[in-house]
Amino acid sequence: MKVAFYTLGCKVNQNETGAMQQLFSENGFTLAQPDETADVYIVNSCTVTSGGDKKSRQWLRRAKRTNPEAVTVLTGCFPQAFEEEARAVTEADIITGSAARKQLISHVLRFIQTRERIIDIVAHSKEEAFEELPMEQMAGHTRAFMKIEDGCNRRCAYCVIPRARGFVRSRREENILRELEILSKAGYREVVFSGINLSSYGTDTGTTLEALVQKAASVPGIERIRLGSLEPDLCTDAFIEALASVPALCPQFHLSLQSGCTKTLRAMRRIYTAEEYWEVVEKIRRAIPNAVFTTDVIVGFPGETEEDFLESLRFVEKVGFLKVHVFTYSSRPGTPAAEMPGHLPEAEKLSRNHRLQKAADAVRAEVIAQMEGQEDVVLTETPIAKDTYTGYTKRYVPVVVKAPGLSQGMLVPVRLGKWDAQKERCETVPLV
Repeated sequence: MKVAFYTLGCKVNQNETGAMQQLFSENGFTLAQPDETADVYIVNSCTVTSGGDKKSRQWLRRAKRTNPEAVTVLTGCFPQAFEEEARAVTEADIITGSAARKQLISHVLRFIQTRERIIDIVAHSKEEAFEELPMEQMAGHTRAFMKIEDGCNRRCAYCVIPRARGFVRSRREENILRELEILSKAGYREVVFSGINLSSYGTDTGTTLEALVQKAASVPGIERIRLGSLEPDLCTDAFIEALASVPALCPQFHLSLQSGCTKTLRAMRRIYTAEEYWEVVEKIRRAIPNAVFTTDVIVGFPGETEEDFLESLRFVEKVGFLKVHVFTYSSRPGTPAAEMPGHLPEAEKLSRNHRLQKAADAVRAEVIAQMEGQEDVVLTETPIAKDTYTGYTKRYVPVVVKAPGLSQGMLVPVRLGKWDAQKERCETVPLV
């Protein structure tokens, strides 16, 4: 039987989809190609915005039109956070949440036999353990994305993720290191640690993220370690000092911002000010001089004035981010922000999104232009012509590299050339 997956949302969701693909493959299913009709369609949903819920429903409708007899599955954050709304998605034969992923195969097999709808959403609890979903092969990837933490104990005013993901749960350190050894033997040279609140890794098990990074760097064959999104207020002096001592660490820090305006940050219930964020950036730059920063910013939060927005925009320019993901505020039922006064018209929110993204893209071009002539190392990922690959440097600059004998998954020292904003990549000169 052929199974097709559709993934929405963050790297954690992508990682979990990869794990589910492996589980289905190990149980006799074949992964459908993009143009193939499948017998089972599974959408791994995201509910950060209402747009994510809409996309999940639309994909399931298309799946049913493509193959009316297929088994359709809605899983992930949407049904976990909004069970009643998910139940109303009649195109889904099976509905599960963001836990008990291993049960999905038995649900599919049972539905095939009975054709009776299955809804199995397990409520999160403080006693819940991290769900082990090992992924030893990642088809189509040269970097190994590894989920090491789930859940979030924070209560930001706009965020529904704690409802969808539950409390902080950390993966056992020995399991991570064991899987890293397997991935290394399979040829992976870079690992990307991800989590719902990655900075909280180990707070429930008595260890720390920096301790894990130091141990991971000692695994033979793992030459690059990259971190997912970090909370600035948890980037302590000891944390920064420990990371600075790890040569394998990629000096790209995705430091969650959300707004460069302290007034808006307070309304969002974030645990830092813009000034404190800036101090963390400066500390990291002093400890790791070649560090670059990426981030997320929300525009159009309830009560955000034009002056607040411009303050946030100027802060983005001040930091000099390598890349900024700009999100338009989306009201989510049950969050404090949904009940706040001062919700902005959609047109104004979209206008601010465009203006901030344009400014952020200009900063990106300037930051990368300053790297011209500098040396870095690229991990070859996607072939685009003979002996020619695209990939990312340690500082997460997308590049193209051409040299005889190149193959996927190689670490190639290069000198950076000019930035091509249209193609979103930098030319390079191999130093081999």
